[in-house]
Amino acid sequence: MKYYIAKTLNADFETAITKTKEALSTEGFGVLSEIDIHSKLKEKLDVDFRKYRILGACNPPLAYKALQKEDKIGTMLPCNVIVQELEEGKTEVAAIDPIASMKAIESDGVEELAGEVKKKLERVIAAL
Repeated sequence: MKYYIAKTLNADFETAITKTKEALSTEGFGVLSEIDIHSKLKEKLDVDFRKYRILGACNPPLAYKALQKEDKIGTMLPCNVIVQELEEGKTEVAAIDPIASMKAIESDGVEELAGEVKKKLERVIAAL
């Protein structure tokens, strides 16, 4: 089973970031955190790595429902979405497949919620 949903864009890195945030917002997600892997690896290891950013996306109503069903589900939140530079003028956007990531949780209703989140993330990726 693939653990992500992805799409390659004919767009530069910053444009892809902007479009991804807009698409996430349309589906009710906010970005709680951004981790710039490129900068962190340069700072910590002095290595040059491609542009790569992790967006921690959260849909508050669905996160609240999930937390009501399983109090430790926060270990799986927020939904990570990555944007990475592939080659000049191309980027890839990939989001976690919540169904794949939630397989380990045995709690009533979590799989149904994961399916709802997956549909939203699939629409985000498709909109790019």
